[in-house]
Amino acid sequence: MTAEPFIQVEGKTAQNLFVGGGTMNKDMDNVGDVVHHHDLMELFEELSFTEKVRKVANGLKQPKDSGEYKYAKLQMIRLSSPVSAVVVPIICFVLLMVVAASGPPPARIVNVTIMEPESVKDLDKIDDLEEPPPPEQEINVDFTADVAMSDKNLPPSPATDFSPQPAEFDAVAQIKSPVIMKGIYGSRSPGARGSALQAYGGSGATEGAVLRALRWLKKEQLEDGSWKNNQAAMTGLALLAYLAHGETPSSEEFGPTVEKAIKWLVDNQAKWPRSYQHPIATYAICEAYALTKVPMLKDAAEKAADIIIKGQNLSGGFDYQLNNTVRNDTSVMGWCAQALKAAHMAGLEKEGLKTSMKKAIEGFKLNASPAGGFGYTGPGATGLTGAGVLCMQLLGAAREPETRKALVVLENATFNWEGGGTFNQNYYWYYITQAKFHAGGDTWNAWNKLFAPVLVKNQTIIKDGIMDSKGKMVDIGFWDMDKGISGHTDGVVMNTCLATLQLEVYYRYLPTYKPPEEMKLEDGAVPEDDIAIKVKG
Repeated sequence: MTAEPFIQVEGKTAQNLFVGGGTMNKDMDNVGDVVHHHDLMELFEELSFTEKVRKVANGLKQPKDSGEYKYAKLQMIRLSSPVSAVVVPIICFVLLMVVAASGPPPARIVNVTIMEPESVKDLDKIDDLEEPPPPEQEINVDFTADVAMSDKNLPPSPATDFSPQPAEFDAVAQIKSPVIMKGIYGSRSPGARGSALQAYGGSGATEGAVLRALRWLKKEQLEDGSWKNNQAAMTGLALLAYLAHGETPSSEEFGPTVEKAIKWLVDNQAKWPRSYQHPIATYAICEAYALTKVPMLKDAAEKAADIIIKGQNLSGGFDYQLNNTVRNDTSVMGWCAQALKAAHMAGLEKEGLKTSMKKAIEGFKLNASPAGGFGYTGPGATGLTGAGVLCMQLLGAAREPETRKALVVLENATFNWEGGGTFNQNYYWYYITQAKFHAGGDTWNAWNKLFAPVLVKNQTIIKDGIMDSKGKMVDIGFWDMDKGISGHTDGVVMNTCLATLQLEVYYRYLPTYKPPEEMKLEDGAVPEDDIAIKVKG
């Protein structure tokens, strides 16, 4: 068997070189050359890393069937194993981290306590309401009305709708301020007005006469917003009649009328004459501020009230021109006292206001008769007794002896529209009606049956006199007295305003006075809780 050659030397195998007898020695040098040429000893030498890399790189350049290439490939396989063992786990770990970060958050463990359900008791049956509840009040009412006046005591009157009122009160300066009227003004809102009418003896007939009068006054208003003859006083009285009905600049039917009246009073404040006109206009502006809370009106009300406060006599009374004389004129004092009370109810914090109200009580007492009643400029019993009683009630002195005695005198008062005389009885009745309303009980019930039918009957009605807010022609009406009357009257506008205010007595003010011992004298004997006006927005 012939051995396969494994080393080629110039066409001869190494086997031939070692086995082939005669040629062994001859070719010995050639074998050394071959061994030297192939550097076989390098296979047993430990190469450095750099040398291995260089050798592998050189082998990869050789033919694929050469030993150098096969060596390089083998080394590549050997080197890739440890690299793969390190790199592959790292790549897998990174991939796992990415997947974990993009997945949903880990679930949280929440402790849950399972409770047994409670048994629900059966609800009581709710009874149906037969009538709406009375209007909300924040005060105690010292008044009882046992018998409501029936419509049968009054002349026939057409069905009357209440004047529409929006939910918000607008302002002259276009400032809307939602207001909830409570306390002494609490029954002027539409819903409460109806309840007050029923509770205190009013009716659809009295309310119909009021609406006709307000519509007549609307038609008679001058273009500038005032009413003729002593404009400050007449505009103030007309505005008071609208405010008593709950009308404000945002009212649907009477809003523009009220707004123009307020603007005229404010714009012409510096021209208000003294005596009656100034306190009447002050009265109206203070009430307007109380119902709207417009800052512009607050400034005007404070300036107007300041003149009254500074014009008070040392004895507590007031006189014409408000110039600190010693004369106490009950007629002028009546309007000043009402204006001060309105300023207090409006929340004005004018310096000296409460002190002035306290002093005013003493001023009225100086004109009170020991036998009962109030005189004109001194003790006595005159037609101004009603003015003295009402103002004492408003100032918190309703239970003073002077007030009680004067109420006894008023029991003899009559209400005869055609009674004649040189003085305007309607002026006196304006005070008497309010004084008896605040007195309450049988005193009020008897007077209510007396005066209301007479006023409704004696209103002059003009059919289809004006168009209402819905475009419908409606009636208007006014009151006028005997043409021969010269005292305490300024014509048909004044008579209409005074009569209207009397028929609005049911809801104009709630009867809210307290005994003097329940009040702080330093506060002017005036209840602090008789008004609460709240603003939303």
